[in-house]
Amino acid sequence: MKGAHQRDRSSSDCPGKPRPHVGPGDTAARRGPAVQAEGPQIEPLELRGHEHVADLIDHCYGRSGFNGRRLAEACRLYSRMVGEDTTIAVTLSGAMTPIGMSGVLNSLIRAGFVDFIIATGANLYHDLHRAIDAPMYQGSFAVDDNELAEAGIARIYDVFIGERETLMETDNWILKLLRDFDFDKPFSTATLHHALGRAVREHAPHPEKSLVATAAEYDVPIYTSSPGDSSIGMNLIMPQLFGRTVQLNPMLDVIETAALVRAATRNGVVEVGGGSPKNFYLQTQPTLHQILMDPSKGGHDYFIQLTTDAPHWGGLSGATPQEARSWGKIKDATINNVVVYSCASLTFPLLAQYVLTRNKPRKPMRLFQSLEACVEALRAAAQANKELRQNLEKCGIALKSSGRDRS
Repeated sequence: MKGAHQRDRSSSDCPGKPRPHVGPGDTAARRGPAVQAEGPQIEPLELRGHEHVADLIDHCYGRSGFNGRRLAEACRLYSRMVGEDTTIAVTLSGAMTPIGMSGVLNSLIRAGFVDFIIATGANLYHDLHRAIDAPMYQGSFAVDDNELAEAGIARIYDVFIGERETLMETDNWILKLLRDFDFDKPFSTATLHHALGRAVREHAPHPEKSLVATAAEYDVPIYTSSPGDSSIGMNLIMPQLFGRTVQLNPMLDVIETAALVRAATRNGVVEVGGGSPKNFYLQTQPTLHQILMDPSKGGHDYFIQLTTDAPHWGGLSGATPQEARSWGKIKDATINNVVVYSCASLTFPLLAQYVLTRNKPRKPMRLFQSLEACVEALRAAAQANKELRQNLEKCGIALKSSGRDRS
């Protein structure tokens, strides 16, 4: 489906597509080939006091510079991703759901603008609070944390969360909601979160407030790259300790995410923050071409990151898409990649509002329903890959002719 404001790939405002600019009275010979411009002359920005968000981004930020302009480029790139046949992932790190970003993601999911998610487990755990009427409050970062601890209040910067009425209450809800879940056979985190989301929809008083529940409603798979590193994983020790083996298999997450990427016509991502979710998405491409020697992909087509992390510290969170290109994670080092260096609490709602304004809703892909088929297609391609077979033989590994057991 074409978006209402889809932009041509060759347009001058496409990131990484500079065009020569010749000023009045100039010639190309006088200015020389080193003089390049990507957009129009920068003029004083006019605000009339009644601009809509999307217009403000196009006509103010987009005609400005620095990270305001980067934000406008990210918005237009996301809009183009929606307008094309792109499987769109969102990765989520940092404390986004405690400050209300579940609602932003819910709007994007309902519009068909998010096809699968990779999030920290903490974001999914804190997402559940509001669905069960367990409160979080605006607090203060300038506070005595000894007093908070004595009062049973946990703090995420300026967000206050009660230990008993919210954290422990949510723990009890997780145990109740997953009481009928089959822990005895291997499952991925997407399967776990889908079951949890469906249970929230059936039993929680306010499922409409939950990202996990909305994702289950629209069959949007949600993965967690470190499932033990959150309170959801912490609660799973209960069945494990008391008689039921929890067969949560992270290898299934690696397989399923690679299979989803392989099956896509185009792949794009909005990285909210960095951290483990960022690379867990990006690694799907090396999984395909480096590990499985699959010729179908050559890097992700689109990349947007909203981050405060700088690249010069060497950490993955701040690593640029240009660096990712050297690993084969991104298709091109300069085209269709935008990094906005600003707090996602500011930029993510603006980005979402832009695409919700500029693009018509599209039909949900409902990728959770097609997971098994995508995995089987991946497996069949690997079994038929002569180069992969020869390489595995060198390592003393033989591929089985068939293997439908996902364990």
